[in-house]
Amino acid sequence: MANPTAKSPSHQSMVLLSRLLLTPINNEASSRQLVTALKSDLRKISRDDFDALVALASSNHVLVRGIDIFLELIRDADDESRTVWAQTALTAERDRVSGALQFLENICMAFESEKCNVAVIKSLDHWPDLGSDLDLYTNADSKVVSHLMASRFNATVAPRSWGDRLAGKWNFLIPGLPEAVEIHVGRLGQTGEQVTIASQLLARSRWLMIGSQCFRVPSASDRLLISTLQRMYRHFYFRLCDIVDSAALVESGSIDFQDLRSAATNAGIWQGVATYLVIVSDYVSSYRGRGLDLPYFVHAAARFGGDNVYYAREFLRVPIMPQSATLYKAQLTGMFRKLELRNGARLSLLPWLATAAFVGQRITGSDKGIW
Repeated sequence: MANPTAKSPSHQSMVLLSRLLLTPINNEASSRQLVTALKSDLRKISRDDFDALVALASSNHVLVRGIDIFLELIRDADDESRTVWAQTALTAERDRVSGALQFLENICMAFESEKCNVAVIKSLDHWPDLGSDLDLYTNADSKVVSHLMASRFNATVAPRSWGDRLAGKWNFLIPGLPEAVEIHVGRLGQTGEQVTIASQLLARSRWLMIGSQCFRVPSASDRLLISTLQRMYRHFYFRLCDIVDSAALVESGSIDFQDLRSAATNAGIWQGVATYLVIVSDYVSSYRGRGLDLPYFVHAAARFGGDNVYYAREFLRVPIMPQSATLYKAQLTGMFRKLELRNGARLSLLPWLATAAFVGQRITGSDKGIW
């Protein structure tokens, strides 16, 4: 992705979103030129193109942030019609987020009232945006979790896939809440292999205030570990929110890179974490002309960078062969070397699970029940 030149209408929308979110807005001459060009392009956007931009921003969990900047720039350009488009999209999304956040607070309070520790993972990393579901982690017993969700919220359990069972996660459907509530119980990772990260997550967590609401969330290092597990070891694609969230986390100065390396090494995913950060830095550099200020040992451990990432089907794709396969092999080998035999056995099922999901997708058009 070193060259952000768009090759399709969908890719053009991704480039425009990236420019909105990553273009530096300051008084430097180069920045002023970029902003002027961006304003000019925004004024040319059609209603259909705007709707496509909103849809892509939603799937990449940057709708509020992206369209908020769009609104700011288009107001400066005195464009009334596009101002209305942006205001309408923002109002609808903020209403959705507000409603989901109230449910999320109530769920966390219910866990705490039952003396069950719980943390919100992934979902609040995107604030003021919110993901398409609500993710939590708890070390409570799964039977206690199911009873709590059913008795307090009249929740039902969505059908569980093979992957869900291995990962130790449940998806709950609550009347009146459009988003599913995904609760990870005692394990993390696609096959539930990551008990090392999970066992320390709650002890290392911190409290986050959003307005008058307070949530327990992972530490900065653990946020990156979870993001890496999701992007480099499971989905093999980045949402734009991953780039924006992680870049902001690095630039905030809140990451202790020595702690991050130690925690990631213990979990067997340090190469994956380093690669993840270099990809983020390279993508940022393609829009700002400079990347993130990462320590030398991050670059040294990375197996590949942003040049290997490509855009397809709404997201930034990470090649599985051989790049991601190399990271998977290193993680699996590390687990067996540390005699984590059960967790290694779980992780060894991942290629079979992925193959079954691929075959199911090709035959039935869906990988439901598998992945």
